Amino acid sequence: MQPRGFGGAMRRGFLTDEEKKNSPKVTKALLTRILSYLRPYWKQLALVLVCLCVSSVCSLFPSILTGKMIDDGLIGRTLGTLIRLILISLALNLDSNLIGVAESYLNNWIAQHISYDMRNQMFRHLQRMSQRFFTTANQGDIITRMTSDISGVESVITSTFTSILSNSITLVAAVIAMFRKNWILALVGIVVVPLFTLPTRMAGKTRWKLAGEAQECNDEINGILNETLSVSGQLLVKLFGREKHEFDRYREANGRMIRLNIRERMAGRWFFVVLNTLTNIGPMLLYLVGGILIMRHDSSLTVGDITVLVALLGRMYGPVNSLLNIQVDWIRSMAMFTRIFDYFDMPAEISDRENALEITKANTRGEVRFEHVGFSYDGERKILKDINFELRSGDCVAIVGPSGSGKSTIVNLSPGCGTPRKAGCCSTDTTCGISPCIRCGSRSAWLPRKPTCSTAPFAKTCSTPVRTPQKPI
Repeated sequence: MQPRGFGGAMRRGFLTDEEKKNSPKVTKALLTRILSYLRPYWKQLALVLVCLCVSSVCSLFPSILTGKMIDDGLIGRTLGTLIRLILISLALNLDSNLIGVAESYLNNWIAQHISYDMRNQMFRHLQRMSQRFFTTANQGDIITRMTSDISGVESVITSTFTSILSNSITLVAAVIAMFRKNWILALVGIVVVPLFTLPTRMAGKTRWKLAGEAQECNDEINGILNETLSVSGQLLVKLFGREKHEFDRYREANGRMIRLNIRERMAGRWFFVVLNTLTNIGPMLLYLVGGILIMRHDSSLTVGDITVLVALLGRMYGPVNSLLNIQVDWIRSMAMFTRIFDYFDMPAEISDRENALEITKANTRGEVRFEHVGFSYDGERKILKDINFELRSGDCVAIVGPSGSGKSTIVNLSPGCGTPRKAGCCSTDTTCGISPCIRCGSRSAWLPRKPTCSTAPFAKTCSTPVRTPQKPI
């Protein structure tokens, strides 16, 4: 259950209890398998990395040039220098944005192509699965793997991986630039950053917990309303005289909901008070320490230098907060890849034997032969045992038997929709691998009792009259 009411950033910043419980084990084999999908696009990935480096560095230069504008332009009273620095800053900002557009295009191109490869691989693999898989597996899970999970891979590549790289590069570049200006103020700035990030996460966890409790209370209220205000529920309440009891139950849950909502909103208000206070502490400390250095120790330090350091400190808050959420994004990404790979690793129950004969129209006679065929579910529930019969081309037969005797199973086995547990079943009178195999199924088919006659070939088949069976089986 996802708690509501705290914004997307905070929802992404914490794992639910279910996610913590089911967090996957990240192994070298898993990472190698993920990288195998990126390997065909390593050239594009290299360009993305170059774009990220250049864009991140260019985005920091306007902050660095601010110091020159103050010292050389404003304090130095040099209009030409001021205009030149402003134009350079605008050009660098424009270059950073244009490079960001190119990086975004490359990122989406890579993500879409990887998603294309995985969808094709998943669809091909599912096509090879037996009929038993589709009758026992949850259909929602199958569709989710094909759609939501593989679509999530695009988000991992375009957001998670890119965000980690971009924020890391920005943070490293900002720290280097700060130390190049003044190592004392740089250390002060680095010490201040945890004062901003740690309380933010603590307040976020508090609101996350309150939002979860409020959601549970809201679910309880919805349950009471569904039970008591439906036609049948209201009838039961009146028959047993439970009006007062149900009202007291609803009033108690409603009161808890009100109290939780107030606590959640006030926690959010106090959070922003703390956030704004801590955000201002960093610049104030830099101005204080910088002023002491200028006035008493280091006359080479300028007002512009302090302004640059304050600007760079502000640029560090966002990347640090994002990088603190790496574990959350990483676990969710690995869990998604694990779910997809679990489906890829499901063995196909029907497969060709090595050197299986290729079935063509030329080497088949359109006959079906069952020889000592047995079938069971999970090796326990025996449906067929030692079935033997032969159908020649042109025969029309009826399979007769009570419900559950295996009539549908025989029909499913003939074109290759299932795997016999014993001996062999071969369609088309040809010896082929593990029977029934995929190649057998390519030359035989059956029409279900309730077909979907949407396309022309199937519509024609549906409208073709069936001859009366010549003999029962």
